[in-house]
Amino acid sequence: MRKSTEELNKKNFEIVVVGTSLGGLEALTLLLADLPQSFPLPVVIVQHRHKSSHNRLTYFLQKQSSLPITEARDKEEILPGRVYLAPADYHLLIESPSDEEFSLYENDFTEWGSVAVESIHNSKSPIPNRGTPKFALSTEAPVCYARPSIDVLFESAADAFGEKVIGIILTGANSDGTKGLAKIKAEGGLTFVEEPASALCPAMPASAIANVEVDWILPLSKIAPCLVNLLRIKD
Repeated sequence: MRKSTEELNKKNFEIVVVGTSLGGLEALTLLLADLPQSFPLPVVIVQHRHKSSHNRLTYFLQKQSSLPITEARDKEEILPGRVYLAPADYHLLIESPSDEEFSLYENDFTEWGSVAVESIHNSKSPIPNRGTPKFALSTEAPVCYARPSIDVLFESAADAFGEKVIGIILTGANSDGTKGLAKIKAEGGLTFVEEPASALCPAMPASAIANVEVDWILPLSKIAPCLVNLLRIKD
């Protein structure tokens, strides 16, 4: 069941995790191009790719996005307003933060898209966190034939951030990400899945929808505007 606006307004989301496989390059291009430079949350992405691929993915996506995009490094602190890609042939995990203080930067959203909701937090207020989150890289065995695995990232994000996670499944050819999205949902986070009809490969979104009570099922072109509206700042 979709969460109500009142429920969403009580949440301070702190991180967005995205998983995609076949067709992901085109999907990520559109998603990232539609996120404004003032987007306040870190966006962490697993894109299935060959283990010998280099950083051409980062280079290509950076040309489409106003947000800084880098490959995540082991023990790197996760900063707001940045996009991180899982390196080829490594699982990317989020380490549970300690009881420190972590603040997100000021937001400056404008009206985007057609999904109208109230603001979740005030642009002048720092967003409290349970500590400074960091990445961890792993060479453990592939999951769902994939390394990096979407499930591994999503499950670690749910463990670290609980209900403050937004999880998104885009186009893909297998079921990786379904278990991770279920974990995010079970922890009270918000879940998005690309509408299978709009996906280049519908298997991954269809698996998630069949196994998780997803909050939002949207065409690809509607996902970024919906995110922006969900995080919109009050005037």
